[in-house]
Amino acid sequence: MGKTKNLVLGLAALMIAGSLTACDDGRSGAEGAAKQLASSLAALDVGSLAVDGKDAAAANEQLKAVFAALDPAKPSVESGAVKLDGDKASVPLNFTWKIGTAEWKYTSQAALKKSGDKWAVQWTTTLLEPDLKDGEVLDKTVTSPSRADILGAGDAKLVSYRPVVHVGIDKTTIGSADPAVSAAKLAQLVGVDEAAYVKQVQASGPQAFVSAITLREDGNRTVTDQQIASIPGARGIPDFLPLAPTRTFARAVLGTAAEASAEQIQKAGGALKVGDTVGTGGLQEQYDAQLRGQDGVSIKTRPQGMTDDQIKAARPDPRRLLFAVNVKPGDPLKTTLDPRLQQLAEDTLGGVGPASAIVALRPSTGAVLAAASGPGSNGYNTAMLGQYAPGSTFKIVDSLALIRNGMTPDSKVDCTPTITVDGRTFKNAEGYPASSLGSVALRDAFAHSCNTAFISSRDKVSQAQLESAATSLGVAVQAPKLGADAFLGSVPGNADGTEHAASMIGQGKVLLSPLAAAIMAASVAHGAPVSPQLVLNPGSASPSAGATPTASGAPSSSASPVAPASPAAPASDKPVTPAEAAALSDMMRAVVTSGHAGFLASVPGAPVGAKTGTAEFGNDNPPKTHAWIVAVHGDLAVAVFVEDGGLGATTSGPLLKSFLTAAG
Repeated sequence: MGKTKNLVLGLAALMIAGSLTACDDGRSGAEGAAKQLASSLAALDVGSLAVDGKDAAAANEQLKAVFAALDPAKPSVESGAVKLDGDKASVPLNFTWKIGTAEWKYTSQAALKKSGDKWAVQWTTTLLEPDLKDGEVLDKTVTSPSRADILGAGDAKLVSYRPVVHVGIDKTTIGSADPAVSAAKLAQLVGVDEAAYVKQVQASGPQAFVSAITLREDGNRTVTDQQIASIPGARGIPDFLPLAPTRTFARAVLGTAAEASAEQIQKAGGALKVGDTVGTGGLQEQYDAQLRGQDGVSIKTRPQGMTDDQIKAARPDPRRLLFAVNVKPGDPLKTTLDPRLQQLAEDTLGGVGPASAIVALRPSTGAVLAAASGPGSNGYNTAMLGQYAPGSTFKIVDSLALIRNGMTPDSKVDCTPTITVDGRTFKNAEGYPASSLGSVALRDAFAHSCNTAFISSRDKVSQAQLESAATSLGVAVQAPKLGADAFLGSVPGNADGTEHAASMIGQGKVLLSPLAAAIMAASVAHGAPVSPQLVLNPGSASPSAGATPTASGAPSSSASPVAPASPAAPASDKPVTPAEAAALSDMMRAVVTSGHAGFLASVPGAPVGAKTGTAEFGNDNPPKTHAWIVAVHGDLAVAVFVEDGGLGATTSGPLLKSFLTAAG
């Protein structure tokens, strides 16, 4: 029985195997060959394929020659359904090329032939592109658009193409002169590193132009054409580049645009090529795609071996168009920056040594009119990204919280020489007038910036209420309309003891940027929270637009930094009211009429309201201090900040007065 059963099973297995063999028409082999062909074409290497009708090495050379103009791009190739006809088969090959930001798709047909137990591809030119003829290769032409402008208020051109001259050594014109000697003389003339430039010139080929420097052609060029021409091989090549009015104008905000580096090209994955202009830093980088536009691309056939000059001379043009994408100009980026006020702010900070900033806002609209970072910021955007303890400017927030808890500007508070909280002694600024001590009105404590009066009121205001008051004034909240990276402040919602006391005078973990301080003042002037706006048409912003950087982004250890700031909250559900803002405006005006900022009384035009601030930092004894002042003047809100600047009234105050007076 057992032997009979085994015999039956064995016969059944043979019958099944025979059936499978009979049904095997070679399809699996053809499909495998098709997939291998697609994979080899995608790699642009068919040297290992079985090729019918052409030597495999010759086929590989032709493949590379046909697609050489598309280098470094490689196609994605997928094989379709195989059609079998005995020992022959056909299969569609779906090509997809990424050419810059465009996609070129087409389908060619491949023929396969079975020889013995192997399938070979029948090599033809149309296998690579269906319209390609024998003796033709592909030709790619790329047309790049000019980079779009960055505009300011009233569509003033902040960044636009401006004339420049590239100064360098042209080795084709140097004659018998020593290139190293010429390079050394030119380096000395234009003020670049002599050794490095000489080495660069020596390493370049005999046909090279080696640029030493690019100079603006704005009438202020000190290196003359005659001086350049006096050096063998030296010359200037005129050009146009996207530039701001000056080298420093709003640089930290706008960023720069220049020819893409090798690293940028590599990281772009084909979206950039040699010679492209790309943005670095600021709005130029954040909105690079919008400003750069899209290249125009055309793919044509051309006779292999025919030179460009021969093609230009030929009539008719022997090339045939296979694929084209029209050039798309970049879209200008519109901003609210006022070029006059921005330049005025930068000029005002021109002689300030430490990091510094002036930010000016339009309270009625939130428009950022100026965001200047002084030369001491060393290119960092202190105005918008700086994170610093705001000192007594934060008493605007304290006062709003106190008013919400029943106080008025006339309510009495105790201003003592010192106050001790949990063993830590707080005092008023040096030189605080004795006549302003004692039981004084909240308005007077605010005007003279009595630290002890506000700290003694800490039991009337919780830390959560301070945080709420800050967000009510547009601070430490998101800025959906800003369109740029910025830090709008961080106010902890929980603190007690000495930390809560420190918060009452804008110290501890309370952090603001100059932009945030200006927003706080603007919200008082507007009678409602102000949401700042810098970019008017953020069409192609990066995902980080409007994000809140952490303290690690600050360039200086004095830029406060205890810990990364918490993420900005949504807009407050309890915005400052016109009545509350009126009380705060009254107190800010008192700072000018009877307090620390009397020097602002002479500013022409609308009455000025202000608040000074001095914030301690570091471990020195006595501690170093940041200098702050904020002000409102008609429909203008301004914050002035100087890192390690001493007192707000004596350091930042005169800068503010100068700015407001000239601003008009």
